[in-house]
Amino acid sequence: MMRLSALQVECVENFNVKNLTSLKIGGAVARCYFPKSVDEFVEVAQNEGEAKIFGNFSNTLVSSDGYDGAVIVTSKMDGIKIDGTKVFAECGVKGPKLSQTVAKQGLSGFEFMIGFPGSVGGNVFMNASAHGQCISDKLVKVVCFSKEKGVFELTKEEMGFDYRTSRCQAESIVILGAEFVLDKKNPDEIQKKMSENLEFRKSHQPSLALPNCGSVFRNPEGNSAGKLLESIGAKEFSQGGVKVWENHANFIVNTQNATSEQVLGLMLKMFDGVKKRYNIELQPEVRYLGNKNENEVRLCGILNVK
Repeated sequence: MMRLSALQVECVENFNVKNLTSLKIGGAVARCYFPKSVDEFVEVAQNEGEAKIFGNFSNTLVSSDGYDGAVIVTSKMDGIKIDGTKVFAECGVKGPKLSQTVAKQGLSGFEFMIGFPGSVGGNVFMNASAHGQCISDKLVKVVCFSKEKGVFELTKEEMGFDYRTSRCQAESIVILGAEFVLDKKNPDEIQKKMSENLEFRKSHQPSLALPNCGSVFRNPEGNSAGKLLESIGAKEFSQGGVKVWENHANFIVNTQNATSEQVLGLMLKMFDGVKKRYNIELQPEVRYLGNKNENEVRLCGILNVK
């Protein structure tokens, strides 16, 4: 293990990232940093200008051949501050932890995150939503970072939130933390809603213990990716060590030590089936990190996987 000299930021060389990813797929990353504060994050970001930033790798497919560059993992930036109904959460806080923490204080607004695999940074970045709630509903402002501006703040109105998107995606802005104002509510009512959401997830989405990366494709406008995929028989699709989950056709699960190439191959089967039947090109929610072999380059190009 090596460390940056100025702030003693934890850095591991040739770090096998596989067990950090929700898909449990991935090879060695050349340099993996684990900052614990905004200052440490900025130090690394300035020294490693091309570093990729991740929280929980929950919607990311990491190459089985690894990645030759640097990665900043924000999972240790996980502080939560509560002042009345005001809540500030650092980017590395996992959704379920935040949901449970505020519920104990009788604060409502995060019940939908109880079964989310992602962290606050990623959830804000993509405006995560479920069960009629989304993370931007109660958001007031965010602490951000970009190479051009350094650390700065954006209000909710400046974030440009829309369905599964925000201004951050277009401008390469990193979320370091977010402030919310929640609603006071009876803790028993909050717990009841969280329990209902968990029950729903059990039947409609794979357990967090089952390796997956969340929804594979975005819902086309006015339609459902899951229903389109189910109609073409995608629940029977498999490729190597991955298969489409039997309870919902828009999820891929890793069953037998699968590779990144097998995941992309299965995604192409799903994509091609919907395009052939409905002339609809599904847009992937999954992002890709790392080296690509010749076939993976081809597959990512067809699927428009970034």
